[in-house]
Amino acid sequence: MPFRDYELMFIVRPDVGNEVARDRAAHYRDMVEELGGTVNNLDEWGTRRLAYTIDDFDEGYYVLVEFAGDEDLTKEMDRRIKLDDTVIRFMLIRQED
Repeated sequence: MPFRDYELMFIVRPDVGNEVARDRAAHYRDMVEELGGTVNNLDEWGTRRLAYTIDDFDEGYYVLVEFAGDEDLTKEMDRRIKLDDTVIRFMLIRQED
């Protein structure tokens, strides 16, 4: 399968603290590499106000991971991030060619 470029944006719950949020960012970066992909960029935006309340939270720690991988990698990333109770929202999209 060919590698394609993807973006993963996720928001970590603010009540877990910035250290745990940074750990989650490193965890997903390492996961991409573990599953055979390559990380092009990891951008931690830090704690920001949400556009609307999610699970009684008004803020969240934003992280953007840009990576290259195949479809199997993205399916596994999607599966694992859904199980992570520290992540309140995420979006995984394929970049335009």
